Amino acid sequence: MKHLIFTTLITCLCLQGFSQQITNVTARQEGKKIVVNYDISGASSADEFEVALYCSTDGGSAFGSLVAGVSGDVGQKVKPGYSRSITWDVLADREKLQGSNIVFEVRAKKADSFGIEMVFVKGGTFTMGCTSEQSDCGSDEKPTHQVTVSDFYMGKYEVTQKQWREIMGASTSLSNPSRFSGCDDCPVESVSWNDIQEFIKKLNQKTGKKYRLPTEAEWEYAARGGSAGSPTRYSGSNNIDEVAWYWENSGDKRLSGSWDSDKISKNNCKTHPVGRKKPNELGLYDMSGNVWEWCSDWYGSDYYKNSPQNNPQGPASGSYRVLHGGSWNISAQYCRVAYRFSYEPDPRLSNNGFRLALFP
Repeated sequence: MKHLIFTTLITCLCLQGFSQQITNVTARQEGKKIVVNYDISGASSADEFEVALYCSTDGGSAFGSLVAGVSGDVGQKVKPGYSRSITWDVLADREKLQGSNIVFEVRAKKADSFGIEMVFVKGGTFTMGCTSEQSDCGSDEKPTHQVTVSDFYMGKYEVTQKQWREIMGASTSLSNPSRFSGCDDCPVESVSWNDIQEFIKKLNQKTGKKYRLPTEAEWEYAARGGSAGSPTRYSGSNNIDEVAWYWENSGDKRLSGSWDSDKISKNNCKTHPVGRKKPNELGLYDMSGNVWEWCSDWYGSDYYKNSPQNNPQGPASGSYRVLHGGSWNISAQYCRVAYRFSYEPDPRLSNNGFRLALFP
């Protein structure tokens, strides 16, 4: 590999009610690896940050996230302080090095006090629905149609049991609804659409923000990777085992053959901690599998025939709400990005959970 010419870019971020800085960013090449050092100043020792390393090959005009081969003080739960270090295995991202003026940027984002991490999703236009090349398209997944969504934030992970308890409190009947309780980092489940509205109301009161459920269009756009996405069958891959927990891989041993509820029960199939599988192009985890995710929309089986192009919100009324993504106890075909599921807003099932959305 040729010698790289690189510089660094210092990033200063100001967050709500909090001021912190990324300072003293330096980079050096060590063989086939690059080591980036930085400081996080102006923060309490109790704070934790999500740190990401970005790279530009055109002097800083455009950055692409380094999603492979990065280790050290990067990712979640990085403490503030000095001489933080990120090691980048260049060979893991060699396709990104198509330039000679390499610029690095270190970004740190502090989650809110409840650990809810959001990913910015740049709006755009995409083809919504199931493509004709897929033989298992449902009738309600067609016709495919062009949809445009505005910028929004999407939860990096499904809302966890710990986050649910912290918001709902211990004094309510819904303080710990999950069937698979005792796993703080597992997605909360056994929550109805209506239960989630109560959670969001309390969360917004505590944080001063305006969290909500994503629309069906926002969910599918984000699951497809937004404007940077590719037409994969599942969110982030055509190989379901890379990105999803579903009935074949969610238990004590791998299952095969035809779907069988008795096999699932005997194999201890269940939800798993969020973020253990490969993310999609936006860095969103578990959008296929683990738990079905409630959307804000009412369900309409023929809605795609007359959906507006710009920011569709679903039918004005209905009896069922939309869910997407599949779950730990379901077959692979239902984990497809385009698959639409619906359920009444009141029942609480152990395969239904959610993630949050937020306007910029």
